[in-house]
Amino acid sequence: MTKSTKKVERVQTGVRIEKRVLKVLKSIAARNEMGLGDLIEGVVLHSFEGKPPFDAETMDFISQMRTAYNLELTAEDSHLLSEEE
Repeated sequence: MTKSTKKVERVQTGVRIEKRVLKVLKSIAARNEMGLGDLIEGVVLHSFEGKPPFDAETMDFISQMRTAYNLELTAEDSHLLSEEE
C-alpha cells in the first residue's frame, strides 16, 4: 500500500534552540539526508501521537552525537533551562 503525499503550507520562523541540541539535530538530519525542518516536523508529529520518532539504530547514533557534542541535558532538564548572561 502506497501512501499519498500530503500538501502542506510551510512558514519561515526564527526558533531559538540550545546550541548542542541543534548540533545533534543537524547531525541526525544530515545522516538521513533530510532538512532540519523535516526532521523537526517528524519528531513533533510522532510526539503528538506518543510514538517514538527514532529506531534503535538512530538512537545509537544520537548517543554517539550527544557524546561528541558534550550534550548532557536530558528530558528532565527541559523545563529548567535558562539563558547564560
